[in-house]
Amino acid sequence: MGILFVVAIFIVVAAIIVLVNFISYLAVDRIVTKEGLWKTIQVWTVLLVPFMYLIISDLGNSNSCCGDTAIFSPEYRIGIYFLMFLCIGAYLVSAWRKELLSPIQELVINVFLILGLIINVLLSVHLNDIDDGYLFWIFGNLPIILLILIKLSENHRLIKKQIAENQIEAKGEFGKLCMELLSLQPILKYSVLTMMLIPILVFVSMFLMLFGQKPDSLIRAFTDTYKHGFSQLDHLCANVQCGGHFLCSVGANGHREVVKPIRYGERKGNKIICNRQLLVSNAFEELVQERSPILHANLRANYNKVGDKIHKHYHVFNNKYVSDLVYLFMKPLEYFFLIVLYTFDRKPEDRIERQYLSGKDRKELMAVRDEELILKPLYK
Repeated sequence: MGILFVVAIFIVVAAIIVLVNFISYLAVDRIVTKEGLWKTIQVWTVLLVPFMYLIISDLGNSNSCCGDTAIFSPEYRIGIYFLMFLCIGAYLVSAWRKELLSPIQELVINVFLILGLIINVLLSVHLNDIDDGYLFWIFGNLPIILLILIKLSENHRLIKKQIAENQIEAKGEFGKLCMELLSLQPILKYSVLTMMLIPILVFVSMFLMLFGQKPDSLIRAFTDTYKHGFSQLDHLCANVQCGGHFLCSVGANGHREVVKPIRYGERKGNKIICNRQLLVSNAFEELVQERSPILHANLRANYNKVGDKIHKHYHVFNNKYVSDLVYLFMKPLEYFFLIVLYTFDRKPEDRIERQYLSGKDRKELMAVRDEELILKPLYK
């Protein structure tokens, strides 16, 4: 805990220094921090902060409906990390070179700085839904964005200055074209450089295909995730109830003619699909909890362990045929639960019927039952 606290302090201090220098750069056109400290802050912010947060937080997780989930799709994250490595390399080269490189190299560096800017904006949106997303934006994305903006401005001014002083020379037609692009006005220049990202990203995607990645892997790294800004797989968690009847919930995802869903239910404010097996299992748990709280606590603790294992590999159990097998596997237990309910409960079907009903629906159901009891003697 002490080490994490010290690291957090360094991150906050670095972010504040970057912000102060950005304001100073806009106001008086200079960096107020000493050169050695400023370079250290740049390395820390651009290199260490993203890798500490993303690699430690991301690589330790997989796509999961419950608990922490991966920032990037585990199957496609290699492409994003590759681009991040190139962007960080471009920034460090730009910050440490003593003089301008060749026009082609300067053009590539500026293109990848713009790509780094775009990736950080995308990350700020993608991580906005997590609990500490705003903290990463303030102390992670924002300082990096400010550093890149400063570096792009410094690069442009340095190029304009050396062109005016005839200190840079372009050889060949391609080199001259690069020099002309670098010397354009900022709005036009950065628009053209942004457009140049398209062929570069296409080339990177083709390169990644050699490692088994798909052509759209850079996009799917964001979209094939759960519970983030660009996630497109949240629907797979629609019937996953963390801490609920895991196997029965999975079984309800099977083929309709096998698992036989009968109605919708409500759990913790979320709509779920209920079949007979799920209702019976939950009624059994409710009965055990009423009659023997200690036994229920032990059963629930062990059942949660099974559920945790299922949620780590939920993509497997989300398959309809697998869910059918789970449903059939649970059938003997379902019959056992029914035997217990009919043995120890005076009105087992009433208990089964009210499972996963909202509070309002439960009251209406109880009102109907009471009315039937009142009217029943009149029809004898």
